[in-house]
Amino acid sequence: MSKFRVHLFAGLAILALAGAAQAAAPAKPTPVASAQLPPLFAATLAKSKAFVDPQLRKTIDVPVPADAGGGYTHERHKDNYRLIYEAGMLYRQTGDKAYADLVRRVLLDYAKLYPSLPLHPKRANQVPGKLFWQVLNDSVWLVNSVQGYEAVKDAIPAADRAAIEAGVFRPMAAFLSTGSPKTFDSIHNHGTWALAAVGMTGYAIGDQGLVKQALYGLDGSGKSGFYKQLEELFSPDGYYAEGPYYQRYALSPFLLLAQSIQRHDPSRKILDYRDGVLRKAVYATIQESYGGLLFPINDAIKDKGLDTPELVHGVAVTYAASKDPALLSIAIQQGSVVLSPEGREVAAAIARGEARPFPFASIKLRDGAKGDKGALVVLRSGPKPKDQALVFKATSQGMGHGHFDKLSWLFYDAGQEVVTDYGAARFLNVEAKAGGRYLPENDSWAQQTVAHNTLVVDEKSQFGANTDIGEKHWPTILAFGAKDGVQMTAASIDDAWPGVRYRRAMALIDRPEVGRPIVLDLVRGEGGGKHRFDLPLHYDGQIVDSGLKFQGGTTELKPLGKADGYQHLWDRGRAPVKDGGRVSWFDRGRFYDYVFASGDVDQVVLTELGANDPNYNLRNERAFILRGDDKDSFTLAGVLEPHGAYSAAEEYARDTIASVKAVERVSENGADLVLIRLNSGKSLAIGVSWDPDPAKRHRVSTPSGAYVWTGFSGLANPEQ
Repeated sequence: MSKFRVHLFAGLAILALAGAAQAAAPAKPTPVASAQLPPLFAATLAKSKAFVDPQLRKTIDVPVPADAGGGYTHERHKDNYRLIYEAGMLYRQTGDKAYADLVRRVLLDYAKLYPSLPLHPKRANQVPGKLFWQVLNDSVWLVNSVQGYEAVKDAIPAADRAAIEAGVFRPMAAFLSTGSPKTFDSIHNHGTWALAAVGMTGYAIGDQGLVKQALYGLDGSGKSGFYKQLEELFSPDGYYAEGPYYQRYALSPFLLLAQSIQRHDPSRKILDYRDGVLRKAVYATIQESYGGLLFPINDAIKDKGLDTPELVHGVAVTYAASKDPALLSIAIQQGSVVLSPEGREVAAAIARGEARPFPFASIKLRDGAKGDKGALVVLRSGPKPKDQALVFKATSQGMGHGHFDKLSWLFYDAGQEVVTDYGAARFLNVEAKAGGRYLPENDSWAQQTVAHNTLVVDEKSQFGANTDIGEKHWPTILAFGAKDGVQMTAASIDDAWPGVRYRRAMALIDRPEVGRPIVLDLVRGEGGGKHRFDLPLHYDGQIVDSGLKFQGGTTELKPLGKADGYQHLWDRGRAPVKDGGRVSWFDRGRFYDYVFASGDVDQVVLTELGANDPNYNLRNERAFILRGDDKDSFTLAGVLEPHGAYSAAEEYARDTIASVKAVERVSENGADLVLIRLNSGKSLAIGVSWDPDPAKRHRVSTPSGAYVWTGFSGLANPEQ
């Protein structure tokens, strides 16, 4: 199979991002009549004015902190930093001094409050802040507020500036740095926000000591700080160690501090550092999405997507440098721009009709600072936002927000997540749900291996659900390529369970024999001694058909197990299996058939989430588990076929019968041959050798004759 790699960033590396943030102090206000503004920029300006203008003459409440996430004081301080920021941006756009005065008044109130604040009363297991229950939120407050202040600074009397800087910015920067050294020097998104807050404050108030701390860490050695974070947290392809959800979140402080550095100290050329890794990170984040939503791997809130403020800013900054018209289509999807020169430039280009579709593509995003710790692989059936996508997670652990889900997968079709990932067990900013923090079920369910679409051995999570152990191990990518309508990827890991080797190959196949894309899944688990092997598939929808005879789960439900996530699964029924089977389900107007072949699957277990959940923190999601008991090894070949259409409104059901009739797997000399039998009478043969030699010829014998192919994998043809 010929190797391929989609170079989304080709040619961009030589572009300087200096144009994204001109080297100078913040520009003085440049009022422009709304009628002369590009429509999207004018709409964003109007939306901001609708938020800020009613508060121009009001007394803004600056309360003593009392509540956790979602409570009044928490939300009030969030609204206040938004108010400070947006009023500053409006002053810069309009020159109306009422906005500058609002920033002045609110910050003077904070200058009176902040010096006397103790640690937050609702602090939990996170490092506490003063305005908020965790120090991360204090950093976010400062990042936003100092931007608003810098925008209006020249319009504030000197005495008030001195009071604000002495009462708020200096003590807050001290608290976030020397007062919270573990967070500030951490290589983690909390550390990114803290050092961005301190560095931007240093530039805004003219304190180079704060700038140095932000760039090189508290001791100035460079073993922590901004440069070190750029080196450690992003791979050479722009993949962020904690996954897409936190990549989206961390992009904001990275880009904002980088812009501040570029504006005040352009000689550093910070936006070109590491071959423009921040620019690559913006493109990578967009690729890590489907239908506008980010892939929900690791700790992720599932409704976060490309329209978040962090990516609105990232798209504007990146477009200002690259003039890539594909980014404009993302900005249109976002529906807003930032109130900055970059945002105005994006809006103007859209108004001129320059937007082009973003080329969503099959891509391997390497993980690790050197690109040597596995990868996130995305295989797409086409470039459109709603074309099918297979996501294969063969990344490193992802630190504390990582899940124990090596070699797991997700699948998207027709704009929907079909083979699902739970994401995080958390109700963000809902005070009644543990103050909006991560719930206990995030540890007991969401991070556990059985919560994902990957192999489980002896009902135990990978690495014993120990993050420190997981951080030391990652998969090896065995293949990534495309040929003859077969996009293939594969990976292996030998350390997830003692003595067990786990390999998986996955393919997105679009061949004329089938007439539509299908997914091939080939699993091998090999370990000394007898084991229970479970292979869950979590799905959205309703089972409509199966040749299997399920029993149980109709009058009484019991948990499937006692630990490692199994305690949260209701056992809804079981069916014995001989050589394979089929499970079919229906979801949002489409039909899905999963056909599998395996002599190692003894039974299929239907599950529903919700057991041992006294506080109703878990969503009632469904899965089926392919189980093999008392096995030395476990092998399986499965095919997922999306097909058909259904409309209750128009009363039709079309193409409800799958094309795939059966799947067979034959192994010989360590190689696997998968035969996909079709209802049309045709068949499709895929060979997987597990051998990286691209020139080596492989042969597998079957009762009907031998099949041959060359390389790691590919279409296998009858031997002539």
